Amino acid sequence: MPSDLLMRPARVGSLSLPNRVIMATMTRSRTQQPGDIPTALMATYYAQRASAGLIVSEATQISPQGKGYSFTPGIYSQEQIEGWKLTTKAVHQAGGRIFMQLWHVGRMSHSSFHADGQTVAPSALAPDAQVWMVGEDGIGRMVDCPTPRALSVDEIQSIVQDYRQAALNAVEAGFDGVEIHAGNGYLIDQFLRRTSNKRTDIYGGSAENRIRFASEIVKTVSDAIGSKKVGIRLAPFITQRGMDDSEAITTILLAAKQFNRAGIAYIHLAEADWDDAPVVTTTFRETLRTYFDGSIIVAGNYNKASGLDLIQKGLVDCIAFGRKFIANPDLPYRLSHDLPLHGITDPTTLFGGNEQGYTDYPVYSKSA
Repeated sequence: MPSDLLMRPARVGSLSLPNRVIMATMTRSRTQQPGDIPTALMATYYAQRASAGLIVSEATQISPQGKGYSFTPGIYSQEQIEGWKLTTKAVHQAGGRIFMQLWHVGRMSHSSFHADGQTVAPSALAPDAQVWMVGEDGIGRMVDCPTPRALSVDEIQSIVQDYRQAALNAVEAGFDGVEIHAGNGYLIDQFLRRTSNKRTDIYGGSAENRIRFASEIVKTVSDAIGSKKVGIRLAPFITQRGMDDSEAITTILLAAKQFNRAGIAYIHLAEADWDDAPVVTTTFRETLRTYFDGSIIVAGNYNKASGLDLIQKGLVDCIAFGRKFIANPDLPYRLSHDLPLHGITDPTTLFGGNEQGYTDYPVYSKSA
């Protein structure tokens, strides 16, 4: 197996990547308040990791309604657009490429984030899940998600347009493209699954109806900024947050055919990364390859060997790394030279805070 395969160039949509090591999207909750505005510190963080073949930004809410966690960034105000320009400029000056992940959490939220005190979803079903929220005491803690209200058809179509505007705003902010977050139990995923979607209109019932929302978003965003600047994240094998649907795999493969017709750049699979997690079958990977002509990126506790194995077999094109990129800003260099990887020093710095556990991880040096 070629040991340098991860470091070979790749073509993803309209981008030429210098390597196949992708920085996965990771919520870090360090925006300026009020307004959920990206900061210069965030620009430093991303620029430090610009040697990635592609950076996918932290999940970014497309509207105030789309927010579900404290201090996460938005892309719906001019202040947010200007704040994100600091990041895209810094990444590009460092020779990198960066997509923005577009996010609407749906029912994965809390009433305190919303002016009307209501969360929304395809159906009025609570997710039996929690989100991270900073209280009036300044301390972040996990809180239960309330039962949402069901969206009307007009509201659904309005959200599709919110995705379109968010994509245009991302391009204005200097991003090379966008990734639509359609996994992990958030709004689009909620429409895909029978466990969270009990609708009887054109957005519910059959698999064809349940993929309609995702398909409309992909088409609308692709029409706005170009399909080769669009990717989508899916989580077919993840079952928590009320997402355990026995038809999930066939539904998501059906959606993949639609995404292929739209001509988008890539599918990014979020795979469960705990020890007894569901196994992603070779049959699924091979079927996805036949259904989708674009690039396939996978994320899920991969190391160099396991990532190389999937690339060598032709099942995926790139490997995304999350926590490894947090603690190793020069991860591609370390992987290419088989150097030791630094671990996360303090897990309490993952969400919220300052430069500690964020921009203070060092690049490799022999003396260190």
